[in-house]
Amino acid sequence: MPGIFSKIRTTLEMIKWEHSIFALPFALTAVLLAANGLPAWRAVAWILVAMVAARSSAMAFNRWADADLDAANPRTSTRAIPAGLLSRQFVLGFTVIAALVFVGAAAELNRLTLYLSPVVLVVLFGYSYLKRLTRWSHLGLGLALGLAPSAAWIAVRGSLDARIVVLTGAVTLWAGGFDVLYACQDYEHDRKAGLHSLPQALGLGAAFWAARLMHLAMLALLVWFGALFHFSVAGWVGIAAVALLLAYEHSIVSPRDLRRLNAAFFTMNGVIAMVFFLFVAADLWLKA
Repeated sequence: MPGIFSKIRTTLEMIKWEHSIFALPFALTAVLLAANGLPAWRAVAWILVAMVAARSSAMAFNRWADADLDAANPRTSTRAIPAGLLSRQFVLGFTVIAALVFVGAAAELNRLTLYLSPVVLVVLFGYSYLKRLTRWSHLGLGLALGLAPSAAWIAVRGSLDARIVVLTGAVTLWAGGFDVLYACQDYEHDRKAGLHSLPQALGLGAAFWAARLMHLAMLALLVWFGALFHFSVAGWVGIAAVALLLAYEHSIVSPRDLRRLNAAFFTMNGVIAMVFFLFVAADLWLKA
């Protein structure tokens, strides 16, 4: 039994399940807007199952696909597979099971979510190989998270509304921008290993500017999104709060000082996602 619990703990650490907070609040924002308030609890439950399962399968697949690369990188050599804590076969099996749970949850929502579920998995799994091909791999990760609000909208409505695609674009740029910052810590290793990233291609200073531009574009899309959904005061305050939090995130790291990168990447981005969701929820309920 101790061995089983140890493997479960290691698996949860591998998939970083707590980081589901990144995309989940944006998906729940779309759920509230699609339902014009409180949706059916059954739909919410299956959306949560689908979100967690999709992200878990994507993270496990990434660890499986990158096992050799992780072993060669001092920063990632202690991850589960290169450290020998989990086998590649186990991680691949976990990936398949989580993917099947995702498809099953999609089937419980509506026909369109079921039909589109393989497309989502292609995007989620495809990201792991983009760093071998293009410096713009960060936007692949961004899209993997950005699909969440559009997918959640389809889960509630059974169809896609062009307005929610604006939020998908915003989340794509937001996640892509912070992935650029995160990749700065692997600048030297990526150059030696022949992997592609904006920091590797442009240098740290230019990469920071690329991340800033992505986040400015993200804020512009949020303003457009707020106009499309006729936000009142609470919604606009939420967008302003996101802007301030992003400014703070960029203020605590620089090309010359990456020591607080984990705080910027993990803590602040979780806060940003939750703040936006809470203010949009308040906006909806105050107008109800």
